[in-house]
Amino acid sequence: MSPLPVYRRARLRLVAAAAATCALAVTTVAPQAAATGTVPHTETYRPQFHYSPEKNWMNDPNGLVYFKGEYHLFYQYNPSGNTWGNMSWGHAVSKDLVHWEELPLAIPHDDEEMVFSGSAVVDHNNTSGFGTKNNPAMVAVYTSAYKKDGRQAQSLAYSTDRGRTWTKYEGNPVLDIGSKEFRDPKVQWYAPTKSWLMTVSLSTDHKVRFYSSKDLKNWSHLSDFGPVGAVGGVWECPDLFPLPVDGDSGRTKWVLVVNINPGGIAGGSAAQYFVGDFDGTRFTADDDGSYTPPPGLVVKDFEADTYGSWTTTGTAFGSGPVPAPAPGSGTSGVEGEGFVDSFHGDDAQTGTLTSQPFTVNSAYLNFKVAGGRHPHVPGSVLGNPPVPEGTVLADFEQDGYGSWTATGTAFGAGPAAGTLPGQQQVSGHTGDRLVNSFLDGDSATGTLTSPEFTITAKHINFLIGGGRHPSGAEAPTAVRLVVDGKTVRSATGADSEALNWASWDVGDLAGRKAHIEVVDQNTGGWGHILLDQIMLSDTPARPRSTETAINLLVDGKVVQSVSGADSGSLDWASFDLRAHQGKQATIQLVDMNKGGWGHIMADHFVAANERATSSVQRAQWVDYGKDYYAAVSWEDAPGGKRRMIGWMNNWQYANNIPTTPWRSAQSIPRDMALRTVDGQIRLTQQPVTSVQSLRTGPAAGVRGVTVNDGSIPLAGGRADGKALDLQATFSLGDAERFGLKARTGKGQETVIGYDAKTQELYVDRTKSGAVDFHHDFPGVQRAPLAAENGKVKLRILVDWSSVEVFGGDGQAVITDQIFPDPSSEGIQIFAEGGSVDVDKIKVWQLRSYRD
Repeated sequence: MSPLPVYRRARLRLVAAAAATCALAVTTVAPQAAATGTVPHTETYRPQFHYSPEKNWMNDPNGLVYFKGEYHLFYQYNPSGNTWGNMSWGHAVSKDLVHWEELPLAIPHDDEEMVFSGSAVVDHNNTSGFGTKNNPAMVAVYTSAYKKDGRQAQSLAYSTDRGRTWTKYEGNPVLDIGSKEFRDPKVQWYAPTKSWLMTVSLSTDHKVRFYSSKDLKNWSHLSDFGPVGAVGGVWECPDLFPLPVDGDSGRTKWVLVVNINPGGIAGGSAAQYFVGDFDGTRFTADDDGSYTPPPGLVVKDFEADTYGSWTTTGTAFGSGPVPAPAPGSGTSGVEGEGFVDSFHGDDAQTGTLTSQPFTVNSAYLNFKVAGGRHPHVPGSVLGNPPVPEGTVLADFEQDGYGSWTATGTAFGAGPAAGTLPGQQQVSGHTGDRLVNSFLDGDSATGTLTSPEFTITAKHINFLIGGGRHPSGAEAPTAVRLVVDGKTVRSATGADSEALNWASWDVGDLAGRKAHIEVVDQNTGGWGHILLDQIMLSDTPARPRSTETAINLLVDGKVVQSVSGADSGSLDWASFDLRAHQGKQATIQLVDMNKGGWGHIMADHFVAANERATSSVQRAQWVDYGKDYYAAVSWEDAPGGKRRMIGWMNNWQYANNIPTTPWRSAQSIPRDMALRTVDGQIRLTQQPVTSVQSLRTGPAAGVRGVTVNDGSIPLAGGRADGKALDLQATFSLGDAERFGLKARTGKGQETVIGYDAKTQELYVDRTKSGAVDFHHDFPGVQRAPLAAENGKVKLRILVDWSSVEVFGGDGQAVITDQIFPDPSSEGIQIFAEGGSVDVDKIKVWQLRSYRD
């Protein structure tokens, strides 16, 4: 588990809002309310067969152990609210990993510490002295997150009544290296040495450390692993365990799971893994992480003192490349002795670095990139765009609000004179004053409403900044256009104090009466709104660029763009040049951002005939979805089974998902295995078989049908539902894409498909229901999956607010949250660009585990 997600780069580059957590905090918004039912556990979006607490916030699974007939699921829990904070250990138990009983709070935070992630063991030999041989203690090994100095150390608590009550060890902490980034111990008994083995994370060093102990109290350092694999975010919640390969007990390999945030394959949080060997002291991965990019012609390597023929504007890029940083500086991946870095002590500088034009004659342009995740926005303007002519509705230069009316306390008695006390520097407004609801920090709320006016132009342009909390959220920071009492347009800031132009196309509302409402109902992070210079105009305003990006320009237009990932680790990226052969192009590095991670780094541009792949693309991922993190496994499971569960959320939007009075669920527990796939040993997974106990009635479905280009309902609607278990087998035809659409209705659908051209499983949740509560939520997640003997097999679990898709034999898995309307229950089969043969589809309705 991690602390408040603050990932600090050495060199004091800046504070990144990298959700650093396996028990991490994201200081953001208040929850968006969902409609609730009158019966507990029937609220809108309440999972029916995934564990969720009755109320309040939950994140990482902790303390997974099997003891006396019970699977114990501890988890990061806020006993006081529905967003991250007050980290403690919640507790639930199950006899079958499906039917869960929520128990009272297990290990609470106190005045000195929060109780971050960790593990639990049963001390059968009483090595710790906390129990007896006849009544062994259950011992929790957790991270103490000390409130006074931010230090993280490993501590113990113990229970002698099957985990119902706990006592913190008076000798805590038992392992303290003086670090603020040392967390999430996973402890197990290592029989060959008759000792306890701890696997723990050095989070910002991208290392996993191994320790040994005879009594759980005194620990000796064994070795470190890393950095290797994906290192774009902090490493958290490690887990180490052996598995037989292809079911052969005589051939065992070890699996090291390392959760990373951000920097996952789908963006944000994810779980990567390594396969290798453990000798009792050291873990050695089969893949050492080395990579040789495709050969090609070096276009620019930045080894000289100057940029040569490349030209600069502004001050961000200085007079030339900078020297490669020293190891441990927070920046890594530089090729040679120099690279481009627009960070020079802070992020205040802006500018561009542009190559000379060149003729495109290679298939790809490969390069290394790092820095801020501020993508290029099409239509944006470098520098200050011209202000379209029009009629000013409000410029907020007067002392009061005039005919505008205010409620609450957020907006005060009149416009603010720029930056308010305690606020970061406000910029981008016109004149001296603007609307600024940071009057009492983010604690104040209220509204500000314009007088009614007639829409007499095609566009309404305005400058906006502040928090990114959409109009439809329970706690918005938004500007709304209201016609006949209904919100017809809305806009928010981008979690920035720099105002930027936005524009509403209102051509269809010409002649209508309207008013503008500025709303601040948010008291969390970025819980305020900035507004200035509202204008009626026949020309849309163009936003100024805030990107930190590397752009490819052809005929003066940006045709491809890559940004950093809020990381100091330079990694390979690529432009596909095949559509631009023979044309003149330029490369342009752009830094137009003064906020956090407001810089770009680059190195080693190479024209090549093959695409370079990033460490994220080369890494092995437990799950390719957006919502599977902090994955860890149970110790002492019956029959030597290795069963794993993950937190079904993502730190990009974890505090924002539209659920109440609870927030977050755990994934379905999964049986893990190692199998040889395409000649490589891969981790595979399937839902635990006990999920079948929730099936109700006979299966619906179809067999031996062909679906042509289009969509058809499955089994005439008999398979519709909100909680389903589906099994499907398709035979490849000439369709480009095919699969199933779940939770369809009211224009909503979650597409679970197979792309025959790219050989990928994918989930498209862009139209899955409520998606506008955070800009990182909509999207398409993909996982590599080759058809086997011309067939594609899928196992799909659909719940009230999630889908889990297992492709093939479980070698490709995608877990995504969805928030559809409760009435969207349809299931459809689809094919695009041709036809597909459906060998069989079976669908079972699933009841709640609480029934």
